[in-house]
Amino acid sequence: MAFDFACPDWEEKLRRGEAPIAALPVNKARATRAVNFFNGLQLPDVPGQPRLAEAAGDWFRDIVRASFGSEDPETGLPLVNEVFALVPKKNSKTTYSAALGLTALLLWERPNAQMLILGPTQNVAQRCFDQAHGMIKANPKLAAIFHVQEHLKTITRIKTGATLAVKTFDMGVVTGEIPALTIIDELHIIAARSYADRVIAQITGGMVTNPHALLVYITTQSDVPPMGVFKTKLEFARGIRDGQITEGVRMLPVLYEFPERIQLAKDKPWRDPALWPMVTPNLGLSVNLPILKDQYAARRQEGIEAEIIWASQHLNIQIGMGLHNDRWIGADHWEEAVLPGLTLAELIRRSEVCVAGIDGGGMDDLLGLTVLGRERHTRRWLSWSKAWVHPVALERRKKIAPILRDFEKAGEMVICETPTQDVEELVALVGDLHRAGVLPQKAAVGLDPEGVAAIVDALELDGIPTEMLVPVSQGYRLNGAIKGTERKLYDGSMKHAEQALMTWCVGNAKTEMKGNAVVVTKAVSGSGKIDPLMALFNAVWLMSLNPTAPARMDDYFAALEAST
Repeated sequence: MAFDFACPDWEEKLRRGEAPIAALPVNKARATRAVNFFNGLQLPDVPGQPRLAEAAGDWFRDIVRASFGSEDPETGLPLVNEVFALVPKKNSKTTYSAALGLTALLLWERPNAQMLILGPTQNVAQRCFDQAHGMIKANPKLAAIFHVQEHLKTITRIKTGATLAVKTFDMGVVTGEIPALTIIDELHIIAARSYADRVIAQITGGMVTNPHALLVYITTQSDVPPMGVFKTKLEFARGIRDGQITEGVRMLPVLYEFPERIQLAKDKPWRDPALWPMVTPNLGLSVNLPILKDQYAARRQEGIEAEIIWASQHLNIQIGMGLHNDRWIGADHWEEAVLPGLTLAELIRRSEVCVAGIDGGGMDDLLGLTVLGRERHTRRWLSWSKAWVHPVALERRKKIAPILRDFEKAGEMVICETPTQDVEELVALVGDLHRAGVLPQKAAVGLDPEGVAAIVDALELDGIPTEMLVPVSQGYRLNGAIKGTERKLYDGSMKHAEQALMTWCVGNAKTEMKGNAVVVTKAVSGSGKIDPLMALFNAVWLMSLNPTAPARMDDYFAALEAST
C-alpha cells in the first residue's frame, strides 16, 4: 500500500504554528511511549533543568512521533526511514538531536545496535555529546540505564549493549555495520566536503537491508547557494512535500521555510517580523523575538551581505547568488532577466546574428563559452553559456567541487575525461554557429588574449577564418562591456538562459575601481569562479560593435515561403 507523504497545505500549517508534515498512520502505543520518554528528558544547561515536556517545541514531538511510531498497518513495518528537517538556527536542533538519540537507545530492543550522531565539526559534536550526557546526569534513573564513556563520546545501554556514539563527520565514520540510527547535524556544512555524498550513499545503501533503520537530517539553510548532497536532499524533500515525488517515498520532509513568492519578491516581505513565527518553531522557547529583531537590525545596518547571511541562517532564506558589498551591480538584475526555456538551439533560431565569447585560464580554472545572439525584430540580446573543467581543479579546489558536480549533472558543465576534451567540444560548438550561418564575417569570436593559443589553432583548423577571431583586452579596457551588460540587464534588453552555473558565477563576481573604470577580474573574485561571466563580457564587447547580420539560408526560405 502506498502512503501519501505530501503536505499540500504546508504554508497554512506554518501560519497556524503547526508542523508542516503529512498525517501518516502510526502505532499509537509506540508513538506515545517515544514521546513520553522524550518529554521526560531534562535540559541540562538551563536553570532548573526543565523537562522537555515544557521546554521543547511541539514541532519536534511530531518528528519523534513519526520517526518511532509511523507504521504500515498491514505489514507492521515503519513507514519513515528518513527525516529531513530544515530549521533555522537557535531552534535547539543540536539539543533535540541528542534527545532523539537517547530516545532511540532506550526505545529499541535491538541487541548491540550501533547508533550515530554526526556533527559537522568537533565543537558541534562535543556540544551534542555534552547535551546527551547532561540529560543522563540530570536523572538518576537514566544513570543506572546508560554507561557513558566520555573519552569515546559513546553512550551504551547496559541491558542491550546498544551504543550511541557522537562523532565528527569524516570518511571513516561508517565502518562495517550500518547504523540502526544515524542523525546528521547541519548537512549544509557537511555537503561542502568532497566525500560527503559517498559517506551518505554508504549509509543509505546499507539501510536497504534493514527496514527499521532510521536516518535523520537536521540542518539549517546554507549561507551560500545550496550545493552537493545538501542541494540534492533539499530538492528531494521539497518534491515529496509538494506531491511531485510519490514513488518509493520513505522520507518525511519537515521544512520550515517561506514559499518562493515570499523569498524571491523584490520588496523582500520576509523582512517583516510578523512573518518570522512561520519559520521559527521554537519561538518563545529557545528563540526570543525581541532579541531576533535587534540582531537583524544590526546586521541590516552592516549591509546587504550581512543581512542576507543572517536571513539564510535565522529565516532559512535560500541564497540564489552570493551578495557582497563589492558585488557586481549586474547581480541585482540577473534573476529578473531569465528567459525560461532558452536553449542554444532556440537562441540560434531566434537570432539574426550571434557572437561567441571565450575565457579560460590554467588547468585548475574553468573554460567558459558564452553565445550572445541579437534577436530578430526585437533586437534583444539573448545569452547562453557553458563551461568545462579538468579533474585537477576539483582536487585542488575541494571547497567548490560539490557545486561543480551539480553543474555537470545539470548539463551546464563538462568535467573532462581527456586533456583536449574541453577545447574539442568548445570548437565544435563554435563551428556549429559558423555552419549555421549566424556568425558575422568579422569579429565573431572574442577571446581573452592570455593562454588561448591552442583554442585559436583549433578554431582555425575547424574552418573558422582568422578575421573572425578577435583578442578582447581585459582589465579596465573591458569597462564598457561590464557597464553595458549592467544597463541591458536593468532595462530588460538582455535576457539569458536559466542556468545555475551563470547564477553562481554572477554571484561570485566582485568589482574594484581602477580610476574611473569598474573592473571585474578573477583576482578580486577569489576562489569563486567567474570564467563564463568573463566570456559573456567578451561577447558583449563584440555585440556592442553592432555586427552585420549574415545572409542565412533560413531567411531566404522564409522570404520565399512568405512570397508564395
